[in-house]
Amino acid sequence: MMKNPQWAEDVKAESDAHTAAENAPESELLPKSFTPGGTFFLHAPETPPAIWGDGGDVLWAEGESLILAGPQGVGKTTIAHQIIRGRLGLQETVLGLPVRPGKRVLMLLMDRPAQARRAGHRIYSKDDEAYLNEHLVIWEGPPPYDLAKRPEVLAAMCERAGADTVLVDSIKDGAIGISNDEVGAGYNRARQKALAEGVQVLENHHTKKAGTNGGEPNTLADVYGSTWITAGSGSVIMLWGEAGDPIVSFRHLKQPMNEVGPFQLIHDHPAGTTTVRHAVDLLDMARLKGVHGLTAVDAAAALAETKNPTASDREKARRRLNKLVNQGLMTRRDPDTPGDPTRWFLGRAYVPSQQAS
Repeated sequence: MMKNPQWAEDVKAESDAHTAAENAPESELLPKSFTPGGTFFLHAPETPPAIWGDGGDVLWAEGESLILAGPQGVGKTTIAHQIIRGRLGLQETVLGLPVRPGKRVLMLLMDRPAQARRAGHRIYSKDDEAYLNEHLVIWEGPPPYDLAKRPEVLAAMCERAGADTVLVDSIKDGAIGISNDEVGAGYNRARQKALAEGVQVLENHHTKKAGTNGGEPNTLADVYGSTWITAGSGSVIMLWGEAGDPIVSFRHLKQPMNEVGPFQLIHDHPAGTTTVRHAVDLLDMARLKGVHGLTAVDAAAALAETKNPTASDREKARRRLNKLVNQGLMTRRDPDTPGDPTRWFLGRAYVPSQQAS
């Protein structure tokens, strides 16, 4: 039998140590103390601390994983590299939202690492090689052990790499048979163990071939695999378009706080950068409506890009309009006549250069 290479033995040894700790007698595993309930709940922050985001607009919350989902070729890896540059302290924002720097990143490039390498070459080409070598480490190809079968391996690899951030590219390559709930639960356990040890987890993942109604995927059910993949994640972003398209759609399907978007993105593939092409500006819509005011139905139709917004779409629009009221940028006028809609108008604090978030 061929002997495993030393790196595999090292990771196995660390994984075995985690397993041994888990299999210790119950008396050794039981916690020595508990957190008082009042302290735990009453001192929770009003908004989750953001790895990527600002205020309530959080795309990646601390201690929760972020999934970038989409079909092949829509720029998941391109956006992931930009977020990683933010974690490395090499760029301040991605898609206009700040990224909090970390210490060291482990990239698990398991899905077409050669393609990820080419994308990374474009994105990191102007960065200092010595700095990257110190703060960024790469793993090419499948992990040494299936992450669902050995949930300790992901945390062990991060520990060995000295990383406080990991990019899993992609989930299906880390755990075989991800559509099976047992495999999905096993992978989620691996993810949660890494998070519990202070590692921030960013994941690339795939969608089903089409949405639930045969169109653009726009629900969590359209994400490929077991329900435990999205259930165990704090935030899920859906990218959609044709492979290689410079313009793709962005939807925030699962949110730690506020929903961000939807909007369209422009990928500059040669430069390896992404910008927001179009975002619905509710303030500008209210300005154009003038004395007639903006209704929740009008706002929902624009935000959801549909002529027939659902009750959920309308409620999301109301929340965003009321948020602008709280900021002084809009005023709200409830109807005098039953059956008439509530209308929103520009507020005193509005100036033309402002854009609704």
